[in-house]
Amino acid sequence: MRIVHSPAAMTAWSEGLRREGVTIGFVPTMGALHDGHRALIRAARLHCDALVVSIFVNPAQFAPHEDLATYPRPIAKDRALCREEGVDVCFEPTTTTMYPAGFQTVVTVPSVARRWEGESRPHHFGGVATVVTKLFGIVRPHLALFGQKDFQQAALVRRLVKDLDLGVRIIVRPTVREPDGLAMSSRNVYLSPEERRTAPIFYRALEAGRKAVERGVKDAASAQTIMRELLAGEPAVRIDYLAVCDPATLEPLTTIGRQAVLLGAIRIGSVRLIDNVVVKTGGKKRRPDR
Repeated sequence: MRIVHSPAAMTAWSEGLRREGVTIGFVPTMGALHDGHRALIRAARLHCDALVVSIFVNPAQFAPHEDLATYPRPIAKDRALCREEGVDVCFEPTTTTMYPAGFQTVVTVPSVARRWEGESRPHHFGGVATVVTKLFGIVRPHLALFGQKDFQQAALVRRLVKDLDLGVRIIVRPTVREPDGLAMSSRNVYLSPEERRTAPIFYRALEAGRKAVERGVKDAASAQTIMRELLAGEPAVRIDYLAVCDPATLEPLTTIGRQAVLLGAIRIGSVRLIDNVVVKTGGKKRRPDR
């Protein structure tokens, strides 16, 4: 596996392969890799000839009060996982190479970013859209894989690629979960043992909402109430938001039709968790998200 730090060297490697007709896959990450990332890497392997994984903790998507300084950076373990999975290049740019002196440009996707995570973390999606645009320009992939856990982020990236004609195929893979349902996340390591035992209630609440919809509940407010009431039974949980949305636009629904996404964010202690489930009605079998 090749480790590349220079954006120019990364682009040169990709351009050389593209001239030879090699299909390049890309999994962008902030490191602290876990089995969810491993699943993305393995899925990418099915669609490409050469695979790049980026490891870059992007400061532009952190607010001053957030965990940029303490975000886990186990680079040796991350590289080992990439080697085990046959990654061809691990791209590890520095902050100064990604955002050199005088850098000013910010990419925004206003409609997709304005709700939910965008309201709770108004700085966040400008940083995400900017770094993804830069990474696509540097890596020059044919396809890139993202996880469903970050549902709004995936929707934003799809919109970004479509609007700017970036020519990258976006593949979104199901959320990978622990046996008790907790969505795998690099921030799960922040949970204390007691908080970790509490955390699966989030997925149980989303599943309660999904089952209600599949049983015939069409009123979005009723589905939200079911989820909120379950979470309200756990004093350690603080709800940031819970929503029933159109999966394509992320606009809130009043009446649930054939498809919806139930998504939310909660806090347990100092740890903020996000998750979602997609629900389909009309008798079609639900695609599992674990």
